[in-house]
Amino acid sequence: MQSTDLGNKESGKIWHRKPSPATRDGIIVNIIHNTSDYHPKVLRFLNVAFDGTGDCLIAGDHQGNIYVFDLYGNRFNLVQRTAQACTALAFNLRRKSEFLVALADYSVKCFDTVTKELVSWMRGHESSVFSISVHASGKYAITTSSDTAQLWDLDTFQRKRKLNILQSVGIQKVFFLPLSNTILSCFKDNSIFAWECDTLFCKYQLPAPPESSSILYKVFAVTRDGRILAAGGKSNHLHLWCLEARQLFRIIQMPTKVRAIRHLEFLPDSFDAGSNQVLGVLSQDGIMRFINIQTCKLLFEIGSLDEGISSSAISPHGRYIASIMENGSLNIYSVQALTQEINKPPPPLVKVIEDLPKNKLSSSDLKRKVTSGRVQQPAKSRESKIQTRILKQDLTGDFESKKNELPDGLNKKRLQILLKGYGEYPTKYRMFIWRSLLQLPENHTAFSSLIDKGTHVAFLNLQKKYPIKSRKLLRVLQRTLSALAHWSVIFSDTPYLPLLAFPFVKLFQNNQLICFEVIATLIINWCQHWFEYFPNPPINILSMIENVLAFHDKELLQHFIDHDITSQLYAWPLLETVFSEVLTREEWLKLFDNIFSNHPSFLLMTVVAYNMCSRAPLLNCNLKDDFEFFFHHRNNLDINVVIRQVYHLMETTPTDIHPDSMLNVFVALTKGQYPVFNQYPKFIVDYQTQEQERIRNDELDYLRERQTVEDMQAKVDQQRVEDEAWYQKQELLRQAEETRREMLLQEEEKMIQQRQRLAAVKRQLKVKEMHLQDAARRRFLKLQQDQREMELRRLDDEIGRKVYMRDQEIAATARDLEMRQLELESQKRLYEKNLTENQEAVAKEMRADADAYRRKVDLEEHMFHKLIEAGETQSQKTQKWKEAEGKELRLRSAKKASALSDASRKWFLKQEINAAVEHAENPCHKEPRFQNEQEDLSCLPRTSQLNDSSEMDPSTQISLNRRAVEWDTTGQNLIEKVRNLRQRLTARARHRCQTPHLLAA
Repeated sequence: MQSTDLGNKESGKIWHRKPSPATRDGIIVNIIHNTSDYHPKVLRFLNVAFDGTGDCLIAGDHQGNIYVFDLYGNRFNLVQRTAQACTALAFNLRRKSEFLVALADYSVKCFDTVTKELVSWMRGHESSVFSISVHASGKYAITTSSDTAQLWDLDTFQRKRKLNILQSVGIQKVFFLPLSNTILSCFKDNSIFAWECDTLFCKYQLPAPPESSSILYKVFAVTRDGRILAAGGKSNHLHLWCLEARQLFRIIQMPTKVRAIRHLEFLPDSFDAGSNQVLGVLSQDGIMRFINIQTCKLLFEIGSLDEGISSSAISPHGRYIASIMENGSLNIYSVQALTQEINKPPPPLVKVIEDLPKNKLSSSDLKRKVTSGRVQQPAKSRESKIQTRILKQDLTGDFESKKNELPDGLNKKRLQILLKGYGEYPTKYRMFIWRSLLQLPENHTAFSSLIDKGTHVAFLNLQKKYPIKSRKLLRVLQRTLSALAHWSVIFSDTPYLPLLAFPFVKLFQNNQLICFEVIATLIINWCQHWFEYFPNPPINILSMIENVLAFHDKELLQHFIDHDITSQLYAWPLLETVFSEVLTREEWLKLFDNIFSNHPSFLLMTVVAYNMCSRAPLLNCNLKDDFEFFFHHRNNLDINVVIRQVYHLMETTPTDIHPDSMLNVFVALTKGQYPVFNQYPKFIVDYQTQEQERIRNDELDYLRERQTVEDMQAKVDQQRVEDEAWYQKQELLRQAEETRREMLLQEEEKMIQQRQRLAAVKRQLKVKEMHLQDAARRRFLKLQQDQREMELRRLDDEIGRKVYMRDQEIAATARDLEMRQLELESQKRLYEKNLTENQEAVAKEMRADADAYRRKVDLEEHMFHKLIEAGETQSQKTQKWKEAEGKELRLRSAKKASALSDASRKWFLKQEINAAVEHAENPCHKEPRFQNEQEDLSCLPRTSQLNDSSEMDPSTQISLNRRAVEWDTTGQNLIEKVRNLRQRLTARARHRCQTPHLLAA
């Protein structure tokens, strides 16, 4: 066992000598990672994952160092340092150089192994991610933690959906089913749901397991065809579910040493069409046991109690197993070495086919125990006993039966019956049937020895002649052809070998061993006598085909002869490409289902049948180019008709020209070592090989001499180039000097011109500045003028406002004067009323006095003598009339004085109002002042002048004087108010007349 320490190296070889894993442990190499610091320590690997090809794997340790191991190229590289432990890895993305890594900070990152750069950073989990499942297309990925599962789009690295659950339930695992669009979610309560990926529609739920064997599922595994689910947990029972029937169909009991199952994974096989039969079971003791789920037989195991396994990953093609050991190292196992002892085809199994009982099976009916010996079957109940009958057969039938028996329990006769009934084998089992029909020995050791010889010299430049887009396919083709060339020398010089091998390489590109053995079996059996006329086409084989065609279709053969078309044109292109150029993939597979199931002459008969079924278009062809095109391109032909025609030819062709009489029966490859292939003219091949070797040596000598001459010529050319470069450099320097001188002169001229332009610009700027100053001055003057006009407008507005206010005041004063006049009139009427009342009172007094006097007189007349009564009465009457006349005269005087006083007041008020109105209409006209106001007032009669004290009694005169004084006081007050109003109006008018003169100044 080899051991490799990565140390501080970032790249290097995985192993330094050719690995030779022992059958006992199968370890190719043990990889450890120790630091070379002062205190060395072991960096433990935590996770490992294979890529889609199975030849590369990726592993991460607890410090975040992620390595890529190329098992085919024997190289390792440090592709990333994440500085934190990785919890899960995935390396099977659509872009082959990218991988996903889940880190301890609950994030998921995508890196590129080539550029070593971060592609994307995905966040969203709140706990550690322990599982990453990638869809078969590589477009989607599911990351699972204990509390949630999230679906990511790997094209945009955006989260599409999120699965949230109750904290009490918990998630065990969520993953994609292989080769389908279904997501399987497994929870801690043993519930398992299947979801549609696009719509997340729940497709179904698996029923609960039987109570007698109920375990809490912890780990799961699915076959590559997605039909069987294996589940296990803390028990030695293993449950197998059929996802198509959605029921538990088998319970496998592991050995008693197994108490808990930590990991499950199916071992792929290239010929099982995805229905994997071998399951790897990692238990608590660190040992991973591989069992057959059909036979319940323990095949092999890896790991031990001393060197236990922590986790494992199996490559997609099933060639390698990568296991992380409990000590932190990484072991790479070879499945071929582990299965070398059990790789022999198992003996035919006798199977009893019966219908399952309609009642539900109990857990005891489903149980199988894993054993290392023969297969144990459950005891049959009385109800399920089946009666058997022994049939006697003769010796001939027994021999024929043994002849038709194939490995893995198949029968060739039955397969031929099935093939004739359906026209082809089931796609799911085709590879398995082919392997049985061809009886492939699967000599891993012999094939490895051929592969280890490396690429053959004849196929080093294969890509130049056959440019294949897929690098993987080209690499597999190159390996297969090299292995064939190392097996037999003739294949290194066979020009059509790549054409013959390519369809099988494309079909078996994931299993190179099977690919090699299928091609080798085809060459030994169906290519018999092809190399007898090497390097020419097999004339003998082509003659057989021509004879059969001449017997069955003479017209077509004569047409070929008439147009000089030989069998090398209508038969050999079909043989050397094994019909891959003229048939589609499905048609080609259907054809070879029949070829591999029949005698080797079936292939030659197929060439004849193809020509006969195409006779109509071939008879219409007249040019050689048309024939060449027809036999190198696909044509509108029903392959089923061709196959039926082949069977007809096989039955109706006479024995003397039938190819089966000249070809041997089928012979399988030998077990252990491949047979020697020498069915070719050895002397020609040897001579050709010697000639090629001589030519190769001469070519090498020529190449060496040419290399020497080329080196000398290169030196001479280099010297000449250097000399020419020096001269060119000198010439360039001289030209550069002249150019610089010219540039300097041009720059000086440009400088002068720039100075002139600068002076002109300065003059223009000066003139512009003067214009700007003049414009600014004009603008300032205009601004001042506008300000003055604005001030004048403001003053006009003020004057108008004051005039309006004055007019309002005058109008208010006029209204006040009118109100005062009304008050005076009301007072006048009041005074007149009082005067009337006084007069009436005086009249009443006079009448009362007269009555009293009359009564007195009467009394006196009664008292005095009648004699003197007459004289006294006359004198009293006279006095009385005098007094009445005096009173009447005083009343008239009082009325006249009152009328004169009222007239004087009205006239004065009228004069003042007229003067105010005239002043308001002509404010600038200077009013003539009254020279003597007393003169104007002197013309008015005074009340006192009207009083005649001699004619009034004292009381009446005192009353009239009091009223006259009151009237004079009121008039004087009114005159004084009017005089003040006139003075104010005069002052305002004078100010208004002076304002325009100030503005004009």
